Amino acid sequence: MTSARDEILARIRGISRVAPPTLSRTYRRDSALTAGERVARFCERVADYRAEVRHVTLRDLAAEIDEVLERRAARKIGIPAELPPAWLPAKAELITDRDLTAQELDQLDGVLTGCTTAIAETGTIVLSGGPTEGRRALTLVPDLHVCAVRESQIVGSVPEAIASLADLAKARGRPITFISGPSATSDIELSRVEGVHGPRVLIVLVVSGETS
Repeated sequence: MTSARDEILARIRGISRVAPPTLSRTYRRDSALTAGERVARFCERVADYRAEVRHVTLRDLAAEIDEVLERRAARKIGIPAELPPAWLPAKAELITDRDLTAQELDQLDGVLTGCTTAIAETGTIVLSGGPTEGRRALTLVPDLHVCAVRESQIVGSVPEAIASLADLAKARGRPITFISGPSATSDIELSRVEGVHGPRVLIVLVVSGETS
């Protein structure tokens, strides 16, 4: 026991006190992907996370959302207060989130939002509590999240996304949420369980054309 203690202390005493060399902080901060390649990569990576991905034009967006919700038997849908009119489905009961309680959020069949940006490299959607996204609770409590992502919002790499979020986080103090697929976790035996920390089902609608 003593010899082991002495060995450990000897190793500690033998550690160099010289400051380590400064590491280079140069790394890739952008992506060489074209706009089309970014969209394709994003869709591929999102699908890898077991999310459903669909391509849609702005003209067909509302009808596509209606079809998605009908297929999921989702009738009562929460939305942010400033969701664009062109996005609104005609067949669902839309509940505008004006400080809905946790119990009221739990009674929703799903939620429909936009996003701040999306990352092709990792298939990640980024929310920042913006006008088309609403507060964080709105996208964490309901079991279904339908998210519209404009093609122009998709960046190639994580550093590009972080750079675009700096002002929102520092100056405006917005909470930033990164979503890579439906909520999922694994227990010690690696059994996958979905819906523990957020929506069990994520449907991503990649929208081409300008939105308003």
